[in-house]
Amino acid sequence: MKHRLPLLFALLKVISGLLLAGYGTYELHRDEYLYLDYGRHLAWGYIEVPPLTALQSWVTLALGGGFFWVKFWPLLWGALTIYVVVRLAQKLGGGPWAQALAGVCFLTTAYGRVNLLFQPNAFEIFSFTLATYWLVRHAQPDGRPRHLYGLGLVLGLGILNKYTTFFFGAAALVALLLTTPRTFGRRPIWLAAGLALLVAAPTLVWQVAHGLPFRHHMALLHERQLVHVSAGGFWKEQVLLCFSAVLVWVPGLWAALRGQPVPAARVAGLVYVVALLILTVLHGKSYYALGYYPALFAVGAVWWQTQLAARPRLRVAMLVVPLLLWVPLVRDIFPVLPPTAMARLSQRPLHQKLGLTRWEDGELHAIPQDFADMLGWQELANKTWLAYQALPDSTRASTLIKCDNYGQAGAINYYNRNRPMPAATSFNGSYLHWFPPVPARPWHHLLLVGEGYPDKLTPYFTTFRKVGEVTTPYAMERGTTIYLGTGPSPALLARAVTERNAELAAWEGNLK
Repeated sequence: MKHRLPLLFALLKVISGLLLAGYGTYELHRDEYLYLDYGRHLAWGYIEVPPLTALQSWVTLALGGGFFWVKFWPLLWGALTIYVVVRLAQKLGGGPWAQALAGVCFLTTAYGRVNLLFQPNAFEIFSFTLATYWLVRHAQPDGRPRHLYGLGLVLGLGILNKYTTFFFGAAALVALLLTTPRTFGRRPIWLAAGLALLVAAPTLVWQVAHGLPFRHHMALLHERQLVHVSAGGFWKEQVLLCFSAVLVWVPGLWAALRGQPVPAARVAGLVYVVALLILTVLHGKSYYALGYYPALFAVGAVWWQTQLAARPRLRVAMLVVPLLLWVPLVRDIFPVLPPTAMARLSQRPLHQKLGLTRWEDGELHAIPQDFADMLGWQELANKTWLAYQALPDSTRASTLIKCDNYGQAGAINYYNRNRPMPAATSFNGSYLHWFPPVPARPWHHLLLVGEGYPDKLTPYFTTFRKVGEVTTPYAMERGTTIYLGTGPSPALLARAVTERNAELAAWEGNLK
């Protein structure tokens, strides 16, 4: 009986996700193609993230790699997260109404969008929520060492997913020091820490063996993106990300810090405060904080249960308000409208005022960038395949497909996964590790995708011509070209090797 409502909300999460995933209307997102290619190159680490995503990719490709199996993972982690949220409301003393309110808050906030994309973020939110659950359970009167062991296991898996787990770990450490300092004089907390390090050890060893590419990743993030994140902008977006539940999580944070509805809830409030202070100081992106809100939904819902004990109408209103705030935004957040309809919607004054169609280039476009990043990929892959098929049989196998970015390479490999052609590669991201060595007999053909300066390359080939271009309307990759170069000169190949080695050395701290 106690699991019925949590399971119901988990089921609702899966069903709503499938309905809002945009199947048949949009393709996969740019980043998803990169993560799927991890499954072809299993390792204990990657330039972008640790290896847990790669295992999911390997399973997805083994099952055929279809759209459903790509989306299965974020939906699974979303369903498990909402299950934990509702269970936490139960453990804090919440009845069916409080549990339902906590579940509704999760369904109507930013997690709906996150749980549609095959990225590490969905598991990160799940792991942070489950870790907070174990912290609260340990702080309750019936807390047991197994709750700390559960915390250690989750943190270890979290590190295998994203290194931002270290921020959560720091926040949890401070929260434990402030609430139950005696914990550190007992064996279970050290066994839990050892368990976390043991689980995470393979990817930490990989980082050291590869010259700590995480440092270069963070340097690039700070140089290109995080430097533009202000403290004011960060906190403004915190309100927007979970706006429909602001009447629940804000009181929930205040109640938790005061030890309400039960003293054990205080640890959830402290984890939130410490973690968001860390993210503010480090100029973290706003969505880095998403893993710290679900527990506050549960705390806030149980707190409201007490406040509205004798006011049934207000209880109904509390359940309805998040839905009323969320429904009008469905078309803006989820890929449910065809691109042409989204373009018409995006011309509304509100869209223009909020800058929802402003891309990373700073310009306003017809549709939001996230939606444009889910178009044109299959066309690119098909045209690359046709260009490859048009090559002479005798030299076709001696072909290099080199792309400008990981999205292009990943999409070409994904849509051609059942076709006999060489894997596309790039000098971008983890493809640096997967770039094929120069063969004894140099490549006869080069298919260059997204080459920005084709005129400068003409002298380096016997023949060089454009054989394809992406024309899908509204696609971010619209205009991406495919050039075929035959008979590349040794000078060009040597330059490519030098360029690749220099880029790889930057990531690996000149280890090689």
